[in-house]
Amino acid sequence: MKHARIGVLAAMAVAALTLTSCAGGSAPTDDGGGGDAEAAAVTDVSIVVPADPGGGWDQTGRALSQVLTEDDIVSSAPVTNVGGAGGTVGLAQLANEKNPNTLMVMGLVMVGAVETNASAVRIEDTTPIARLTDEPLVVVVPADSKYDTLEDLVEDIVDNGQSVTITGGSAGGADHILAGLMLEEAGLDEAEIAEKLNYTPNSGGGEAVPLLIGGKVSAGISGVGEFAQHVESGALKALAVSSEEPVEQLPDVPTITEEGYDVVLTNWRGVIAPGGISDGAKDELVRVITELHESAAWTEQLETKGWTDAFLVGDEFDEFLTGNIEEVTATLKNIGLVQ
Repeated sequence: MKHARIGVLAAMAVAALTLTSCAGGSAPTDDGGGGDAEAAAVTDVSIVVPADPGGGWDQTGRALSQVLTEDDIVSSAPVTNVGGAGGTVGLAQLANEKNPNTLMVMGLVMVGAVETNASAVRIEDTTPIARLTDEPLVVVVPADSKYDTLEDLVEDIVDNGQSVTITGGSAGGADHILAGLMLEEAGLDEAEIAEKLNYTPNSGGGEAVPLLIGGKVSAGISGVGEFAQHVESGALKALAVSSEEPVEQLPDVPTITEEGYDVVLTNWRGVIAPGGISDGAKDELVRVITELHESAAWTEQLETKGWTDAFLVGDEFDEFLTGNIEEVTATLKNIGLVQ
C-alpha cells in the first residue's frame, strides 16, 4: 500500500523555483534595491497569525512572541490574528505589508489552502525564514461515540458516506488531507472520496472541540496538542495518531498504520516574511529566529506543547518548502480535493 508522508521531508534538490524571490510590488526593500546591503539590527517584530485564536498557528505565534520578548531577543513582538480561508486571507495581506520585520506563521495547512482556494498570492511570493516544528495529528470522536477503533469510523464512512461528519482545520489542510488519505487506503477512488467524505472545515482545533463534545459531528482531526487535554479529561476519545510511532502525550493511542491504514502524515509549522525584503533584512530575521530556537525557553515550549523540533533555515528550508508544495499539490489531486 502507498505510504503517504507529508511533513518533515528530506531536502529536495530543486532548481526550478527560487522561493526567496517575490512577486513584483509585494513590499519595498529596506535598502531600496533588494541587494546584499546590511540591514539594521531587528529590535521589534510583528507576528501575524493567519487564523482565529485558539488553534495551532495561534499557539505557535503566541509562543514565539512570549519567548522573543521574555528572553530579550527583541523588545516587542505583538501578535495579530487575520483569519480566513486556510491562511490565504493573511497571506494576501502579507503581500502588501510595508514592514519588513514581519513574521507570518504558516505551514502545511497553508500549502494546501493555497491550492484549494486558488489563491492569487502564493507562498512562492514570500520570503521563507524558518521551519520550526512538526506535530502529528490525532483522530478523535466524542467520548460516547459508537466508534471504538479507527476501522469502525472508516468503515462507516465507506458504507454510509455523507451521514458521517468529520471536522478539522481548513479545506485542503493537513486534517482534510489525512481524511482523504485514510479513505484512499480503505480502497476508495478519487470520485468515491469526493462523494462520501463529509468534511466540515473550521479555523482549527479550538473551534472543533465544542462541535465534538456537543455531538454535532461524528469525528475530528487536528494536531495532538489541540486535542490532548480533552482526551486526557475524558471529553474526547482518541482513535489513532498520524505519526510513525505513538506520541508521548497520548502513549496508549495506536498509530494509523498500526490500525491497518498505511498513512503517516505530520503537520509542520514555520514562519515567512514579506516578499521583496533585502537579503540583509532576511538575514536579520533568520538571526532572530535562530536565537529563539537556541533558547531554553523555546525548548520548554516544545516540550510543554508536544511539538517536535523541526528547525530549518536558509537554502535547506527553501528546498524543503519547494518540495512540500509540489508533493502536497500532487496529493490533493490524487484524493480529489483539487483538479
